Amino acid sequence: MISFTMTDAIRRAFIVVSLASGAFLATLGATTAAKADFRVCNATQSLVGVAIGHRTEEGWVSEGWWRIQPTTCRSIVEGDLKSRYYYLYAEDDKGLGRWAGDIRMCIAENEFRVVGVKDCFSRGFQEMGFREYDTGEQGSWMVQLTETPSEGVADQ
Repeated sequence: MISFTMTDAIRRAFIVVSLASGAFLATLGATTAAKADFRVCNATQSLVGVAIGHRTEEGWVSEGWWRIQPTTCRSIVEGDLKSRYYYLYAEDDKGLGRWAGDIRMCIAENEFRVVGVKDCFSRGFQEMGFREYDTGEQGSWMVQLTETPSEGVADQ
């Protein structure tokens, strides 16, 4: 028969509690793990509207608007990214800030999804310059919009 001292019993109880706590924390971490998305973070003090463009099986698609509150982030494309290149256009609700680029795509004043990038005006859309992001075929990507839109969009 093996006899345990009080110290051995306390040590064994601590190990069991530690293992159980570790398993619980591992489970908690698994349920809250970051998912793969194309996220846009609004580091400004204004509400920002975001439009995105990317290549799909249908061809080039531009769509919007995602409204992103000040100092928050939002997933624009959810899940693993399917394209290497994504294109972003954003503007603030005051009409003072615009994050744009050289790639011309179609947008609309209200919620939209446009297939194709040609003849925007003749199809009833506006044309705007989107900025290109090469994700390097990563599964997720994040863009941060800063208070200085004239300098472009900061990547992170």
